[in-house]
This record gives sequence, structure tokens and C-alpha cells, in this order.
Amino acid sequence: MTDKILPYVSLPEYRTEEAFTLWHSIFGGDLEITKYGEQQLEGMPFTPPAEAVAHATLTTETWGVAGADQMSLEGEEYPLRGTAYSLLAEVESPERGREIVEKFVAAGGEVNMPFAKAPWGNWYGQVFDPYGVMWSVSTAQADAARD
Repeated sequence: MTDKILPYVSLPEYRTEEAFTLWHSIFGGDLEITKYGEQQLEGMPFTPPAEAVAHATLTTETWGVAGADQMSLEGEEYPLRGTAYSLLAEVESPERGREIVEKFVAAGGEVNMPFAKAPWGNWYGQVFDPYGVMWSVSTAQADAARD
């Protein structure tokens, strides 16, 4: 096996299963979800709810993302929504990019930057999913000339 890096997203309010299921419906791939109730919890420093997601992965042929339900400290703010980071979906065509943005919006997401031809040649846009994760959607550089 070669090394790989997967972004890891901790979602608030026990919404990880819901978010990963939505992402799976948009991108396809293999979805695996493990809940705390399915694991041996002896030795854990806290007792999470059995239905909370301990680990989730969504993998496709070319990328993957992992995550879990956030187990925050009491009073801790959850700073997920923002533009400091995003997950980038590089797509094969403007049509696929528009389709992805439309699916996120239909699920309750919000466009941050309309998907359009960018000054650097790619098609590019940004959409927040219903869970506060910003997805940047871009065509590949080689396909940027297509309209």
C-alpha cells in the first residue's frame, strides 16, 4: 500500500452519517460507517452515545474523505463553517460541476460562489453543504477550455 492523505472532518450534532450518506449519493464510491455501539469502549476517556459515528470513510477510485461525529468539550465552539478550508471536487466537465452544485443546493446547501468560467480558465464555484462543509468544485485544467 502507498501512503495517502484523506481529509478528516468532525461534524457536530451527530450528523456525520447523514452527511456521508449525502456525499455518497452525489459522488458514489464505497461508504463505511462504524458507530461507537459497535466497538469495544473499555478504556475510552469518555462514554459516547452508542449511535454516534466513531469513524466514517467515503472512497472512490481517485479520492476519499474520512470523519466522525464531533465529541467536543463542554462550551467548545464548533468552527466548521467558513472559508478557511474546503474539500475540492475536481470534475471532468462543467456539466458534472453544475450537477454537483445543484445536488448540494437541493439537499439544503447554499452557493458561496456561483459555478462559472473563472479568469484562470477553469470552471469553478463554491457551495456549502447542509452541514457547513464548503465544497470547491472545479474542472480539471486540461478540460478548462470546454464550455
